[in-house]
Amino acid sequence: MSEQWRVQFDAKVEFQNGGWLEVEGFRLDIPGADIDDDALGAAFVRHLGLLMAGKVEVRRKELIREAHKGSRGMVPPGPRAERRLVELSHDIRHGMTTYPGLPGPEISEHLTREASRARYAQDTEFHIARISMVANTGTYVDAPSHRYANGADLAGVPLGALADLDGLVVRVEDSRERAIDRNVFLPYDVKGRAVLVHTGWARHWGTEQYGREAPFLTRAAAEWLAEQGAALVGIDSVNIDDTGDGTRPAHTVLLAAGVPIVEHLRGLEQLPTEGFRFHAAPPRIQGMGTFPVRAYAVVLPR
Repeated sequence: MSEQWRVQFDAKVEFQNGGWLEVEGFRLDIPGADIDDDALGAAFVRHLGLLMAGKVEVRRKELIREAHKGSRGMVPPGPRAERRLVELSHDIRHGMTTYPGLPGPEISEHLTREASRARYAQDTEFHIARISMVANTGTYVDAPSHRYANGADLAGVPLGALADLDGLVVRVEDSRERAIDRNVFLPYDVKGRAVLVHTGWARHWGTEQYGREAPFLTRAAAEWLAEQGAALVGIDSVNIDDTGDGTRPAHTVLLAAGVPIVEHLRGLEQLPTEGFRFHAAPPRIQGMGTFPVRAYAVVLPR
C-alpha cells in the first residue's frame, strides 16, 4: 500500500458577497507528499462546497503521514421541478441595442401581404420579412472562428456542443465584485456541462447601465473551466470578458479550447442549480463565428 498523506492548516476564505470563514487545524487528504498553497486553497473550497468563494489565505501548513479519512460529496443535487421549458433568450426588435456601439437590427418587409395577393389565389396571402443585422444581436453564441481565423465556424461546431447539454447554474448575483474568478467555480463538477453564470445583470437589459461596469470572467476562471472540460459557458451579462481589456482573455482561452460561449442570457433565476438540459443552437452558417440563438432549458422531472 502506498503512503497516504494529509495536511493540517489554518485558512481564511473571503466571500464575494461579503463576510469570511476562518478555520484552525483543519485536516484534508492529499494525493501526494506535498501541495502548494494555491492548490490546497482550491481543494479546501471544493471539499466544503463553498459557494461564491473569493480569496483563500492558507497559513501554518503541516504535512502529516496519516491514512486518508475520505471526504463527503461537495455539492448536493439542486432541487428538481416538473418538466418545463424556460426561455433564456432576449427578443430581437427593430433598432434595439445589444452591445453598445454596434448597430441595431433593421427589420423590414420583402413582400407585403397586400402585394402578395396578386401572386396567389383569392383570399390567400403571405408575408415575407427581411432583417439586416450584425451577428452580435440579442442572445447569441460565439464559435471558435469568432476569435480565431482557423477556428470552427457555426457550421463546423458539432450539434452536440450546442444542444441537449447537461446544465449547471453558478450563481454570483450577490457578488460585490465585477470579476468572477476561479474560486467561484471550484465547488462544482463542470466536465461536459453547459456552465451558465447567473450574475443578475440581465435586469439592466435595454438600459444604458447594461453596457457599463458589467460582471465578467477572469482569465483564471476561463482557464479552469477549459481545463476541467466544460462543454459550453454562458453568461447573462454584456460580455464574458471585461470590455476594458482589449486582450479578451475569456474569449481567447475558451474558444481556443473549442468551448462555445453564449452571451446576453436571461431568465437564469428561473432555473435550479442543476437538473436541466440546455439548448442554444444557431443556424449552420459557413464563414460566420457568431449568430443569435433561441436559448432555452428543459427542466427535468423530479
